[in-house]
Amino acid sequence: MKMIKYGTFAIIFLAAASILCFAGPADESLAEKAAGIHDRVLTVDTHVDTPFMLEREEFDIGKMNDARKHGGKVDFPRMKKGGLDAVFFAVFVGQSVRTPEGNEKAKKEALKIFDLIHEALKKHPDQAEAALTPDDAYRIEKKGKRALFIGVENGYPVGKDPGMVKRFYDLGARYITLCHTANNDICDSSTDRKGPEHNGLSEFGKKVVKEMNRLGMMIDVSHVSDEAFWQILDLSAAPVIASHSSARHFTPGFERNISDEMILALAEAGGVVQINFGSMFLAADAQAYSSAMIKAGQAYRAEHPELTEQFIYAQFPEIYRQQAGPFPYATLDTVLDHVDHIVGLVGADHVGLGSDFEGVGDSLPDGLKDVSGYPNLVEGLLRRGYSEADIKKILGENLLRVWEDVEAYAATTSSST
Repeated sequence: MKMIKYGTFAIIFLAAASILCFAGPADESLAEKAAGIHDRVLTVDTHVDTPFMLEREEFDIGKMNDARKHGGKVDFPRMKKGGLDAVFFAVFVGQSVRTPEGNEKAKKEALKIFDLIHEALKKHPDQAEAALTPDDAYRIEKKGKRALFIGVENGYPVGKDPGMVKRFYDLGARYITLCHTANNDICDSSTDRKGPEHNGLSEFGKKVVKEMNRLGMMIDVSHVSDEAFWQILDLSAAPVIASHSSARHFTPGFERNISDEMILALAEAGGVVQINFGSMFLAADAQAYSSAMIKAGQAYRAEHPELTEQFIYAQFPEIYRQQAGPFPYATLDTVLDHVDHIVGLVGADHVGLGSDFEGVGDSLPDGLKDVSGYPNLVEGLLRRGYSEADIKKILGENLLRVWEDVEAYAATTSSST
């Protein structure tokens, strides 16, 4: 906001008043222009963790929920309000023991989440439909409904059974994030405290990559180690995505984000980076705060073994804030800085949006606290000078192009079903 000093002379007052009067209609015109663009293009968010909200009795995805009362950043009415036409719901299962029993339990948990998603769609057929292809998104959007895609976050439920990849595909999954915060039987994670286990992809992981190529499933490199990233890029016959990652340029040393070298290579291979909205992914101070809080939370739990992991996740951030001070939130402009950086490296054809709503808790910037904030982002892109054609690419066209390329490769194989 511009600060105007008022002097004693009338001319200064009149000049200031004229500036304010000019600024109002200009901003309104920009907002109107942004709204028109947003209405004309298909907007896709490639990663939200909303499915875990579906288990809560007080949460109804078909109604507009109060995030402060019931939690939750995404529901169908707020998607409509925010102009989000299509979204990938993540089937997320956290890492646990890698035994036959652990793998079986993870598989059952994943299948349960698939069921919750499909039940939500059956309950609200007037508001949303399942989508399995890019064309489905356009078809459903024309009906005035939300298009719901599915991705699997963490290949852990695959276990060591490559047949699970096809099973997840048949249930509607169109990408798999190969790992999460720890190494699994597919590949190494960027954040496993024990360090690398496979030095990238395992032999089984190579089979998973090839099977996903065959089926026409997008390979998601968010969360994977740098070594795994390069091996995936070398092995995959189709472009890959980073469904909810940001630019490491702004968070040096945070390997969960994508380095400039990786962005260049991913773009050269035809892929796309989808920007994560979590402050710790966007700004170095927020990332440092979050890392320190995680370490403090681990120590706190060790001192209080009676506390559950869920309690630490839900309650400890407030305990930590009382000691360390307020969380240094990123801003909407920080999100746009990441877009600008990637566009500066590889052009507007290789960047999109993967908010990670629910997954990043309350670390979201003002203006993007929930899915209804998407118009603010569109207006910000317009304010930064992006053309309607480029905004269309960033909001969804890039991701859908990559997906079509993945499907096109699958069509050349012996069987994609």
